[in-house]
Amino acid sequence: MKKVVVGMSGGVDSSAAAWLLKEQGYDVIGVTMQIWNEEASEEEDGGCCGLSAVEDARRVAETIGIPHYVMNFREIFRNNVIDYFTREYLAGRTPNPCIACNRYVKWEALLNRSLEIGADYIATGHYARVIRLPNGRYTIEQSVTAAKDQSYALYNLTQHQLAHTLMPVGDYHKNEIRDMAAKAGLPVASKPDSQEICFIPDHDYASFVAEYTGKTMPPGNFVDSSGRILGRHRGITHYTVGQRKGLGITFGKPMFVLEIRPEANEVVLGEGNEVFGDTLICSQVNFMAIEKLEEERHVTAKIRYSHSGADCMIRPGKDGQVECRFDEPVRAITPGQAVVFYEDNHVLGGGTIIGRR
Repeated sequence: MKKVVVGMSGGVDSSAAAWLLKEQGYDVIGVTMQIWNEEASEEEDGGCCGLSAVEDARRVAETIGIPHYVMNFREIFRNNVIDYFTREYLAGRTPNPCIACNRYVKWEALLNRSLEIGADYIATGHYARVIRLPNGRYTIEQSVTAAKDQSYALYNLTQHQLAHTLMPVGDYHKNEIRDMAAKAGLPVASKPDSQEICFIPDHDYASFVAEYTGKTMPPGNFVDSSGRILGRHRGITHYTVGQRKGLGITFGKPMFVLEIRPEANEVVLGEGNEVFGDTLICSQVNFMAIEKLEEERHVTAKIRYSHSGADCMIRPGKDGQVECRFDEPVRAITPGQAVVFYEDNHVLGGGTIIGRR
């Protein structure tokens, strides 16, 4: 009997994943990862990082009839997620902490510890599927439900990690998972989904960065594309490319953040048409379906989690970078965010956006 460690966040998806694998005959062990504020109260610390997650996961494990353990990954989470998140914001970029958490905490750290205790696989409640292609490589296939698909946030996993990963929830729609959980008597069947970044439940990223790092970014100038001063901003950590609301200044017409220039402490604003671009450059590229990109390739790319995807041509660039030219301009190409390339509904690869042309 194959042994699988299921990362149980206390939510309905990971709980259903554990139940499904138990039904499929696996030897299932539930693990909840402690990754954030040790002193926070249940109300202050919600989502998959919350203290309530441990109790909910324990109740689910008891219902299913599987062992449940808590593992401490706080230092790994702080080093690979929080430090990265704050460092990127201070540099004028917009990071995606969930991608970093998936790569370095939920997979690298949890998988290594699971293999050490004799497990064959780890499993999560992500809406995605692991497949093996005819060329022998593993990749992530999109979920059966586009509305919940989470493949974008998983593009950075390695071949070793994918070979030891199960994602049973990816074959179902969300309503099917909730119905399944309810019929199985799981106590979290109707628990709401967590929407926020788990360590910033109030969405005030700038305040979190200032408190965590002790660095308060100074005010500076709003400028237009030609460098003309338009007004004053509150500090670059308050802004992201594409932002329209919350600028703190009115112009009599909609204005959007086009670029953040940390070296000059400037935030560039422009009108709606200026926020579109047709070419981006990405680095830190991870290819799944192929070993490397050797020639031009026409694919579909997503430039943020909520992006529906756009057709583009990708080509190898210098120093391992990839250039991505879209067939039609796309809105708000944002440095720090991931761009993920798809072919035939599976992940070809992806990287971190470093700029647009």
